[in-house]
Amino acid sequence: MSATLRLTGATRLYAIVGDPVAQVRSPEVFTARFAADGIDAVLIPVHVPAAGFDAIAPALLAIGNLDGVLVTIPFKASIVPYATRLGRAAQCIGAANALRREADGTWTADMFDGVGFVRGAQRKGEHVHGRRVALFGAGGAGSAIAYALADAGARSIAIVDVDASKAQRLAATLSRAFPDCSIAAAAPMPDGIDMIVNASPVGMRPDDGLPAAIGPLDAGTLVGDVVIAARPTALIRHAMQCGCRFVDGRDMHGGQVDALMQFFAAAAPARRVAGATSS
Repeated sequence: MSATLRLTGATRLYAIVGDPVAQVRSPEVFTARFAADGIDAVLIPVHVPAAGFDAIAPALLAIGNLDGVLVTIPFKASIVPYATRLGRAAQCIGAANALRREADGTWTADMFDGVGFVRGAQRKGEHVHGRRVALFGAGGAGSAIAYALADAGARSIAIVDVDASKAQRLAATLSRAFPDCSIAAAAPMPDGIDMIVNASPVGMRPDDGLPAAIGPLDAGTLVGDVVIAARPTALIRHAMQCGCRFVDGRDMHGGQVDALMQFFAAAAPARRVAGATSS
């Protein structure tokens, strides 16, 4: 974080809410980014106990100098009713991970987990358009990534989840939104794919293995894993051994930061550090 950061009465607030929230890295990342961009703002962690969310959320959004909110587990679906309007991704999948205050005081929400993944791939020179994808995990991250992959022109998406009904519901929802992309639930590892994405919890523990029985991969297969870990996950190690290009959790996070900064900046003119006044 920049050593020149100064907090004044004019400093604008952004918050990240979750339960728990001690593990998040966003406060340091975004506060440093605000400072680097000359914006007089900070991002603060806000631990909201799940049982008190419905009482705390409207009070939080009523804070006059709060310009934006990031949302992490378990509130990405719970926050949706508190937004005035939803972006396309949030409206389709029923979850959001960011809100911004508009100039008239209303709130716009959208989902950026999937955008972050796609941008992370693009930043590494990879393409999504036309790919045949096997996606593991139909939860919040998986839903957002499936939406973004279809929106970016993936040819097909096979969704694999331990809860088959969840995968089927997501496939049905996305098929209506993207009729040109073949989207279906799948049970085993599907054949004929050239992209694999792990959006399941598998890989969060150091001793986790692969999300499924994935055999040898063609070197042209693009492999992605949303997990941010101290060392490569089993899936990323498998990709390396097969000579595949890959996108990991850090790539996804970097792509998401860029997208979120653009989302927040669209609400109002940037508040520059030079314009801040001291108390």
